[in-house]
Amino acid sequence: MNLLKRLGVIAVALVLTAPAAAQDRYPSKRLDWTIAFGPGGGNDIMSRTLISILEKYKFYPETIVAENRPGGSGASGWGYVFGQKGDPYHVSTTSGSFITTPLQANTPWQPGSFTPVALLASDDLVLLVNKGSKIRDLKEFVAAAKAKPPSIGGIGAVNVDFIVPKIFSEKAGFTFRYVSFNKQGELTTALLSSSLDAMMSNPGEVLGLVQAGDLRVLAYSGSRTPAALGNVPTFAEAGYEIGVSMPRGLVLPPGVPVAAQQWWIETMKKVVQTPEWKAFIDKQLLTENVLYGEDFRVFLQKTQGTFADILKKSGAIK
Repeated sequence: MNLLKRLGVIAVALVLTAPAAAQDRYPSKRLDWTIAFGPGGGNDIMSRTLISILEKYKFYPETIVAENRPGGSGASGWGYVFGQKGDPYHVSTTSGSFITTPLQANTPWQPGSFTPVALLASDDLVLLVNKGSKIRDLKEFVAAAKAKPPSIGGIGAVNVDFIVPKIFSEKAGFTFRYVSFNKQGELTTALLSSSLDAMMSNPGEVLGLVQAGDLRVLAYSGSRTPAALGNVPTFAEAGYEIGVSMPRGLVLPPGVPVAAQQWWIETMKKVVQTPEWKAFIDKQLLTENVLYGEDFRVFLQKTQGTFADILKKSGAIK
């Protein structure tokens, strides 16, 4: 074989092997980012914040395409990602519904079914009364609740908004009537009009009303009260350990290569150190709570077990 033929064979070999090499290098393709809820909600805001950080610092070298796939309390979006088994070019963020939806619906997936990347923060709740309430603090709330079961409102019938006061009431020794709402505005209006005695809410969604004096925060369910809420105690500080929260994290489809999972873990370690991420945590009044890889999977499974026990005892699920 003369020199020209040999060079031709080598050139062909390089062309044939180039795609395989490119496929072995991760990431090297467009990323499909599924947001399991509609625009404007907590899941959507967090996803787009993460994407903006990945793009600004060029942590992800290719194009990222975000798509809202709402429906079924997250079942549609997470079901779509679950169906992309083995494909590391799909990703999604989690919320409380990531745990509660499979408990009340016949989904083909469970929280532990996905490839876990990282728990990044916890979305905790506040217990509030309106400004006209005679109750000034948590101690007075418990005393009043023991004398007369209060009505406590929250978003969703089977959600953290119900689970947190359920744990609190059992530890404090009172009963209550839970009133479920579908929209935050309707829930807040009910409390402001005194149709409810109290409500559970994400602090970021009511901060303006709290600062204006229209609502009064009695306790925070997280481990450390955000500075914006002032000297409000946590439930734990008042003697009522809650121990549950909504997990704000990142997952990949089942069965993706370990190398891709590890790439995302290392990348998210960089993301949480950026000033943009820290500003997001502060603005949304989240609790920074970071777990990576299998530690995140264990957290999800343990939290779902806790939720299931509480919901079964209450009769919310069978």
